[in-house]
Amino acid sequence: MSARRPSELSTRLDTMLVEERQRALRTLLAKPVLTAAANPESLALVRRHAEWLRDWLGRNVEWPLYVDSEAARLRKRPADDRDPTRPAVDSRSRTPFTRRRYVFFCLVLAVLEGAERQTVLGHIADGVVSFAAADTALSEAGIEVDLNQQDQRRDLVHAVRLLIDLGVLIRVDGEEAEYVAAAGDVLYNIERLPLTTLLNVNRGPSTIDAGDLAGRLEAIDNETTPSSDEARNRRIRTRLTARLLDDPVLYYDELEEAELTYLKTQRPHLLREIEEGTGLVAEVRAEGIAMADPRGDATDIAMPQEGTDGHVAMLLAEWFAEQIRDTDNGRPFIGHAAIRARVAELITEYGKYWRKEVRESGAETALAEQSVDRLESLYLIQRVDGGVAVLPAIGRYALDATREAGGAPHGAGESGQLWEDAP
Repeated sequence: MSARRPSELSTRLDTMLVEERQRALRTLLAKPVLTAAANPESLALVRRHAEWLRDWLGRNVEWPLYVDSEAARLRKRPADDRDPTRPAVDSRSRTPFTRRRYVFFCLVLAVLEGAERQTVLGHIADGVVSFAAADTALSEAGIEVDLNQQDQRRDLVHAVRLLIDLGVLIRVDGEEAEYVAAAGDVLYNIERLPLTTLLNVNRGPSTIDAGDLAGRLEAIDNETTPSSDEARNRRIRTRLTARLLDDPVLYYDELEEAELTYLKTQRPHLLREIEEGTGLVAEVRAEGIAMADPRGDATDIAMPQEGTDGHVAMLLAEWFAEQIRDTDNGRPFIGHAAIRARVAELITEYGKYWRKEVRESGAETALAEQSVDRLESLYLIQRVDGGVAVLPAIGRYALDATREAGGAPHGAGESGQLWEDAP
């Protein structure tokens, strides 16, 4: 008995180490900017495993990681930087960023770069107006800045709150709602390190010679072309791993031929690396791969989720799954009118359990739009002209599955998924 204890203790310690490293990596995937002021426990966890994290990230996705006593910054790059389905979201209202809010976000960063250790929202606003007035490209693009308007002050506040969430600003005194109402101001501390590491591009803006905006945007994100077969394979491997980590679903039919060929031969190794490094679980089907998050701490959009919006999205997902099961079309089309009609039916059936305003006349339109946004961001549907195309992964949310001979649900895994089983 006593002879086994050291081995048992060593195994337990090894298991704890693996789980802690996985938790550190999932923490960074969910929140790539951590600061001592805003995220002390998470930063301490990442600092303990910084060397392992840098090695794993460097080998598997080539995402640089900066860590010191004040902050950690994972320079995570989306596989598709033109994907519109996951915008920045205001932490309080949960409303997505508009074009103007993104502009304000960039202008606020420019103001903060030249500010002192502390600043107030009124000073930030003055700087935004000044920078906007000096940039004719904004007015040419149809962006007019007038902070005398309450809706524009609200947009500015949403940009500032995002910077608070990112740890760039620390609220010291006041409340943003007072500024929106033109009744007060807010004092902030500026965290210089997360501010200076926030920009995440392949090339520094000062190194780009292109004069037009489109050329500068292309150059700032341009990657060098691999010069050897080994480098090309490495690029493919890291891109596939990045998509598996960052995207809800990787569909095979969306891959380039070289990527699909590589994945067919390297899939077991690729998925094993991700599962061992993160604790995520691979769900492999004939149409694609999803990395499930059993713990839920690396997930930005939960499904299912409590509350009216989450319940509507889940019920709509079940309905979409029925459509894909009842047709031979791999990605059936559902029109906007049919979606709104279905949401209206759901309100009639479940509305008494939901928040009061969803029972008002015409509420099904906004509720349908919100649900479509959520399901699209999870790669379960895709917006097309006049409606949506239902994607295969929606099948995992079906209520049940049709049984084939032998009693097994058609294409169903343990959780009732309706993807076709992988070969």
